[in-house]
Amino acid sequence: MIGGMATVRITEAELARDVRAVLEKIERGNEVIIEREDHRPVAVISSPHRSGRPITDILREAKQRNSTVMLDEDFGKDLEEIITSHQQAWNPPSWD
Repeated sequence: MIGGMATVRITEAELARDVRAVLEKIERGNEVIIEREDHRPVAVISSPHRSGRPITDILREAKQRNSTVMLDEDFGKDLEEIITSHQQAWNPPSWD
């Protein structure tokens, strides 16, 4: 049903039949266009684009530069709280 790392077109019925497989492909970077039976596109699903770099890359780069910055013992906990607080769904106000 779905090819590798590309834009894929599927029908509503295909989506309903195997949502899990569709989501797995999206997680791998595919973009999925959902179409009606008459091939009219009604939705596009893709992975969210995250900005920034992973903390592991930043810490590795700091080590390579012989950084002397010290992180306090609560850094990991603070970082987890920050990440968790920014994963909430965005619900903008209605302009109606």
